Amino acid sequence: MRDPSLEALLAQRGAVTRIATALGISTAAVSQWKRVPDDRVAEVARALNLTPEAVRPDLGGAVPPEAPRRDLPAPRNPNRMPLRRRRRTKIIATLGPASSSPEVIERLFRAGADVFRLNFSHGSHADHAERIAIIRALEAKVERPIGILADVQGPKLRVGKFQAGRVQLQTGQSFRLDLSPTPGDVRRVQLPHPEIIEAAGIGTTLLLDDGKLRLRVTRKREDHLETEVVVGGPLSDRKGVNVPDVILPIPALTEKDRADLAFVLDQGVEYIGLSFVQRPEDVAEAQAIADGRAWIMVKMEKPQAIENLDEIIRLSDCVMVARGDLGVECPPEEVPLIQKSIIRAARAAGKPVVVATQMLESMISAPAPTRAEASDVATAVFDGADAVMLSAETAAGQYPYEAVNIMDRIVARVEQDPGWRTLTDANRPSPERSSAGAIAAAARQVAHTIEAEAIATFTSTGSTTLRVARERPDCPIIGLTASEQTARRLAVVWGVHPLPSSEPHSMTDMVAKAIRAAAQEGFAKQGDEVVVTAGVPFGIPGTTNALRVAIVK
Repeated sequence: MRDPSLEALLAQRGAVTRIATALGISTAAVSQWKRVPDDRVAEVARALNLTPEAVRPDLGGAVPPEAPRRDLPAPRNPNRMPLRRRRRTKIIATLGPASSSPEVIERLFRAGADVFRLNFSHGSHADHAERIAIIRALEAKVERPIGILADVQGPKLRVGKFQAGRVQLQTGQSFRLDLSPTPGDVRRVQLPHPEIIEAAGIGTTLLLDDGKLRLRVTRKREDHLETEVVVGGPLSDRKGVNVPDVILPIPALTEKDRADLAFVLDQGVEYIGLSFVQRPEDVAEAQAIADGRAWIMVKMEKPQAIENLDEIIRLSDCVMVARGDLGVECPPEEVPLIQKSIIRAARAAGKPVVVATQMLESMISAPAPTRAEASDVATAVFDGADAVMLSAETAAGQYPYEAVNIMDRIVARVEQDPGWRTLTDANRPSPERSSAGAIAAAARQVAHTIEAEAIATFTSTGSTTLRVARERPDCPIIGLTASEQTARRLAVVWGVHPLPSSEPHSMTDMVAKAIRAAAQEGFAKQGDEVVVTAGVPFGIPGTTNALRVAIVK
């Protein structure tokens, strides 16, 4: 029977994870305890910011010697990756048929990938489970946190099938979209989405096959739409449909998405990519399902989402500028401006923002990008994105390693340019009107004034580190956390080098851990200064209130 005092301890939110991280053991091992082992009392007390007597009242204050501590490990593992990247903007690489083996995934990580994306529009749960296992094994091998993004498909709208598999639509002809499952021809095809027929009106525009074909509704009935072909071309089975003019009465999560969410949440992924969001309610629904187990990364790809931008960002944990469908549903000339406005809004809110789709598209089949693609990546970096993403380039392309390598080189080179720093400083949002926001802004200013080598942040949920990253300091950020999950989540955040560490039990201990981490990981040497921020009492989310300057000895 479990000791009642231990029962009370483990009932506290996050206690099991904090104990496991501090002791270097699994959460399952902690959950199996009947009572706190004699030689672990002191460590558990520190992890939970309690006295030893509160952890084991039966000992009456007589605390046995603690077991050897697992603190910040020295780099002895020959496979261990250096913590420090040469750039601040992160890279997300999508996994797929071209990048499924342990060897390729490791090569992509060493080339510069910080987060791996799993696209649930393709592949089975077994396929994705295998890739997750490979990533976790790699993480253990290199001793570095790696984030995983599970991108759910969302309500992808498509036409039905054709008798011949394909037809040629002529500009000016009539074309019917109806509910009949009968294979289509040059005059009609199934549109298996009654919600589109219901929501459309006379004059509504429908875009087919990623916008290559354009139809305009001329007549509406309960079971079909009569349209005029405005822009013709070939149309084949199951091509996508976009309706930019109206808000469709469809949920952001399909039954497939819900099954996928249940699977990935059990797998412990860090981020959920939420597709085709239209309303704030779509985000709230996903947050309720996730229940804090993963960050919700909203994909901005619908004009209706842009209209609700601020509220959607407020409810989200991260944001993605998904330029594929966004470029279909919005005029091309608007997409760069929308990209900048989303990044600006996300930065002001302190939410990580990712720029995605067609960044190095030519590298699906070529070993080098075009000059325009290199400029596109550079623009995202200049705009202040937290991360840039590769999709088919690494998932199905012929040169996945080369794509990550060149993106790493482009980003690093842009960040070396003096103009990048000037623009970054000029676009810094005003400090948040809170004590935590003021501390984060002060940390950046102090680090700049004294030319500190790094800012070390201690965080439980990531909030302290996110606030400092929002300020875009000109020195690296070391994100120290006792939560393995938080360390992985911070992998997508600008300028942050996440590092698991046991929870500090005093300000002195906090400073000691910070300078030890900075020295061991190559951020600072003897005599260098490090700015340290944290929330006191330790382990309480959202309490950023402490700032110290420490010298490496």
